[in-house]
Amino acid sequence: MPAVFGDVNVVFAYVFGIVLIYLVGRMFLMPIKLIFRLIYNGLIGGAMLWVLNFAGAHIGFNIAINPMTALVAGFLGLPGVILLILFKVFIM
Repeated sequence: MPAVFGDVNVVFAYVFGIVLIYLVGRMFLMPIKLIFRLIYNGLIGGAMLWVLNFAGAHIGFNIAINPMTALVAGFLGLPGVILLILFKVFIM
């Protein structure tokens, strides 16, 4: 009878090890997803600002494209671009 309990403990140890490996893997995967999301949103925001600067060149309006403005435009989308335009017009 004690051999059966020994086998159950080994099975529980393997299951615990597999779950632990899964959780550690998820823990390392989350920051990578966040970094890729930041890069993606920054590129989209930079592209929106580039289009705005291209269209605004005819009337002498431009917004500097830097990481901060690109991330604001990328995360907030069109409202972020409008926010940057209002900031440029009223504050600068």
